[in-house]
Amino acid sequence: MSGFEGNRVLAHTGAKYPIIQAPMGWIARSQLASSVANAGGIGIIETSSGETEACKAEIEKMADLTDGVFGVNLPILFLKDDAMLRYICDSGVKFVTTSAGSPSKFIKPLKEAGITVYHAVPTLDAAMKCVDAGIDGLVVEGAEGGGFKNPEEVSSLVLLQAIRQRSDIPMVAAGGICNGHGMAAAFALGAEAVQMGTRFVSAAESPVHANYKNAIVDAPTTGTYVLNKKASPCIRALKTKNTDAIYEEGLMPADTFARIQDLYFGGDMEASVGLAGQTAGLIDEIKSAADIINETVNEFFEVAGRMGAMVPAARAAE
Repeated sequence: MSGFEGNRVLAHTGAKYPIIQAPMGWIARSQLASSVANAGGIGIIETSSGETEACKAEIEKMADLTDGVFGVNLPILFLKDDAMLRYICDSGVKFVTTSAGSPSKFIKPLKEAGITVYHAVPTLDAAMKCVDAGIDGLVVEGAEGGGFKNPEEVSSLVLLQAIRQRSDIPMVAAGGICNGHGMAAAFALGAEAVQMGTRFVSAAESPVHANYKNAIVDAPTTGTYVLNKKASPCIRALKTKNTDAIYEEGLMPADTFARIQDLYFGGDMEASVGLAGQTAGLIDEIKSAADIINETVNEFFEVAGRMGAMVPAARAAE
């Protein structure tokens, strides 16, 4: 298990490393997910784009692209009907993350199909409801992360501790993590895996335009806004002229996401909002998914080893 003996997320998934690629709409498809799975992580196929048939095709492509571990995300509020749920239950997929709504109606059919289910939560209350509903694990989304956010911001640092104080459920830390230092910090707080979005958006295998990747690489630590906090959806995105205007106005126009693919794949950074987390300020190079995962794991063990060495020294000094 590559030094992660006893890790429950790896026991649930069969992956080599407890590193999950986040389910970014349109981006988290077979090209990126297979590269993460081939490197020992857990690739995730998105369904939030609403392109049901395209997402099914992407899931089916994975069998030809990787022998590694992958899963599918089901964003409950974005699903128009139960077609994707029924497809997943019959697909042979073994790991699903749910998000954007209550997973209570999804847990039974997914688990009856032999699928392990983790739900993404932005608050302690949501986490406890999921535990009571019988979820297998939680993806704990701190305010540092990019994309859709809880307007009442709670950092990963606090949220992981709050949930661990109330439950021993397996936790995946999401938000504010792009390297081994962040992974080690999350594990110290009770996580057994990490989910990275912004780091993988900027990966060499990510399908997005170079302008988007470079905007992440060039962003400072103050390079994102939390937008639309008084309405829905609340998001974290890169600072641009467009998001400057939205930030000053306080509300997003209804058509904000209409041209999101022009930003993602056409490279027009003013066409929509470039979703990204605060880790954009820590990312300074485009790297392959394999390099990202290997460097994160090596750095994690280096930090963990250094911290572990403090214990005998401290006890000897008592």
